[in-house]
Amino acid sequence: MTQAAGAPQMIPASETPRKKRRALRVIGWIIAALVVVALIAAGLGVWTVQRSFPTVSGTVAAAGLAGEVTVQRDERGIATITADSTDDLFFSQGYVHAQDRFWEMDFRRHLTSARLSELFGESQVGTDSFLRTLGWQRIAEEEFAALSPEARSYYEAYAAGVNAYLADHSGSKLSLEYAVLGLQNSGYEPEPWQPADSIAWLKAMAWDLRTNIEDETARALQAQFLDADELAELYPGYPFEEHPVILADDPAGRRVVAVGKLEQGAAFVQDRFAGLVESLNLEPLEELLGKVDSLITQQGEGIGSNSWVVSGEHTTTGAPLLANDPHLGAALPSVWTQMQLRCSTVSEECPFDVAGFSFSGLPGIVIGHNQNVAWGFTNLTTDVADLFVESVDGDKYWYDNEWHDMATREETIKVAGGDDVTLTVRETGHGPIVSGLTGEFTEIAEAPRAETPEGKILPVGPGDIGGTMPYSEAALALRWTALDAGSTPEAIFMLNRAENFTDFREAASKFDVPGQNLIYADPEGNIGYQAPGKLPIRATGQEGYLPTPGWSSEYDWQGFIPFEEQPWSYNPKSGYIVTANNAIVNDDYAHFLSRDWDYGYRAARIVELLEEKIAAGPVSAADLAEIHMDNQMPAAQALKDAFAGLSAEDDNVQKALDLLASWDGQNAMDSAPAAYANVLWEHLTQRMVSGREGDIPRDDQSRFARVLALQLADPESEWLTAGGTQTREEVLAGAARDAYAELTKLQGTNPEKWNWGKLHAITLTHGTFGESGIAPIEALFNRGPYDTSGGSGVVNATGWALGEGYQTTTVPSMRMVIDVSNWDASTWQNLTGQSGHAFHKNYTDQVDGWATGEQYAWAFSTKAVDAATKDTLTLTPAD
Repeated sequence: MTQAAGAPQMIPASETPRKKRRALRVIGWIIAALVVVALIAAGLGVWTVQRSFPTVSGTVAAAGLAGEVTVQRDERGIATITADSTDDLFFSQGYVHAQDRFWEMDFRRHLTSARLSELFGESQVGTDSFLRTLGWQRIAEEEFAALSPEARSYYEAYAAGVNAYLADHSGSKLSLEYAVLGLQNSGYEPEPWQPADSIAWLKAMAWDLRTNIEDETARALQAQFLDADELAELYPGYPFEEHPVILADDPAGRRVVAVGKLEQGAAFVQDRFAGLVESLNLEPLEELLGKVDSLITQQGEGIGSNSWVVSGEHTTTGAPLLANDPHLGAALPSVWTQMQLRCSTVSEECPFDVAGFSFSGLPGIVIGHNQNVAWGFTNLTTDVADLFVESVDGDKYWYDNEWHDMATREETIKVAGGDDVTLTVRETGHGPIVSGLTGEFTEIAEAPRAETPEGKILPVGPGDIGGTMPYSEAALALRWTALDAGSTPEAIFMLNRAENFTDFREAASKFDVPGQNLIYADPEGNIGYQAPGKLPIRATGQEGYLPTPGWSSEYDWQGFIPFEEQPWSYNPKSGYIVTANNAIVNDDYAHFLSRDWDYGYRAARIVELLEEKIAAGPVSAADLAEIHMDNQMPAAQALKDAFAGLSAEDDNVQKALDLLASWDGQNAMDSAPAAYANVLWEHLTQRMVSGREGDIPRDDQSRFARVLALQLADPESEWLTAGGTQTREEVLAGAARDAYAELTKLQGTNPEKWNWGKLHAITLTHGTFGESGIAPIEALFNRGPYDTSGGSGVVNATGWALGEGYQTTTVPSMRMVIDVSNWDASTWQNLTGQSGHAFHKNYTDQVDGWATGEQYAWAFSTKAVDAATKDTLTLTPAD
């Protein structure tokens, strides 16, 4: 039979099974080969990942130990180290930190020594140039040399412990990050740890908590297009009449006339500096500061902290309770590690029995308690850094009617895969020149400004101002307390050994930078507060509000506030102390501290909740842990007031506004009204700053909450009419429509399914490779997203940035509640986990508890530690 033309080719029946079997065999071999390759790759990957996991049980010999040391770890990998001598104790802390977090330590020291280019190549030259100019590592070396012999021995022992670990571990055996780094920088090997590497990290933390520089530059830019009244409205004074002051004879500060301060501030901005800032382009400065911040702790809005202590008269135990949660940039692993350091016999020769939170790379415990006292930190929020506008000519600067030679030094930046870069660092008497470093900065405008004897700012040319200042170019110098060698590295050990409030204050007197609010409690029932730090005394009329003229000594800092004049308190009548970056004192205090306090919403809310619980009393540790998770939004009431009388034309938008009206003001994780309220807040604040010349940053939600509350009370407010381009009703209605449209796009049209926790979720991003831009590498190290409650300016301070999405970027980096009546009844919680090793069981094992507010038992006594121990490692001296 003949096949019709165009018909499919027929295969004889006898050949079909044979060809099919042959094809299946080929496919099978290909699949088998791929499976084998995958298994080999998986096995190699597992081996590469796990080979860096620390040895946590058995016996390990370590060269440099004098005696045996016991390292007990609980189920979360938190170590208790017990040793017979301080040298062995800190040696072992260094060893254990290297076990858990050496990549983090190595990265940190490259950051602080401005050598990131040695790791990652030319992309980091700009950052290295800026940080090399600041000279953190040089200052750390000066501080180490100035330590007491005893404290030096602690840092040396710690470094020896790190190096003992490095002697037996290298490459991917140290951590997975080194295997990934080898793809780009195969020749890199970590160098031995030095004591100054530890101390320099304190400079990085001081930078992260320095406050005010961004505010100073932002105001300088805005002063070019906002008049004095507008600038004062945008930066209202601290609401002394509404929010608490940490310490004052009149705690509410009612003797301060807020309006008078606003008028004074407006005149200060307009008359003394408006002309000066016209000559400066500071946007590149803001850009570089943000880049450096992101490398330290991914700084954003929300950097601050909460702490409070309640005396025994109000507690269930009859003894004080102390709570603390520092707010920092979200980081993976968390910036903190948890640890206990214990001398087997506490004595004068070996005085340590202390537990709490430390930084990897730094010996000692930063926040926590010993057997006698407990303490916590929050950022002092005082202004300890100023930008000085210098008149320069090459390597000379004009000061007090004559030219002075700048101090200069040559720095060499080594670049992986590239040529070395030579940097000339210049310094005036105020500090290093930070303008014009690289492409990150533009040059200061050619025409400088100077202040006349009458207080006016005029352009400067030859013979201007009576010939007192020759024509020159302008440059910016940074005066910052952390650029002076200080004694903070010694203060940590003094805190760790403190036995009473006197010892605590003596330790605080050495805590130069960063300036902190220190709170205190002891088993005898005492509570206290101390504001330590190098706090500058500025020249009369100077407040560090905007860049300061640098060409005359009349503008210079006049020294530092003596420690005995710094604010402190002991057993106040209220029976509690609350610090949340709010105002420390009112204006009756003898020295100027800051105009840039946090606006006090968190402090006010904590006080409100504490007083409610005290009235219902007595207060328990669980009550304090509950306060940690309060989610009241600062702008909640103002938002509800603003939209209360608004009727939307669209029924769906009206339903959303009805949801807002029913809202309890809490940014709870599963809250639909909170989702709409925060998206509405985004769009309302955007409309408030629109219609004006220049870019007005929305960089502080607490400040904008205060601005909104004040402007709602002003029928003529231009901030609520988009600079006069719309009516108030049009601004509000437009914001309501836009918020509804955005939220429906993100989470659908059914309001019942709107959810703040998902909108505000946090993705934990690895500090280096987590933003590599290579998805498979990022997937190795990043974790999340995790649904998150809270928000900016909230007690549960999970910050997000207006204009940049709703995801969490800053966090309560840890939480703790210390019960001084029974140390073992204390609880704690870290953001991520103890381990810095991706895929280790303790890499992110605390995140779920962090998100929900669950705190874990904190074993301290020998009996409790033994009961919690899952693994025991014995470190022995090597032959």
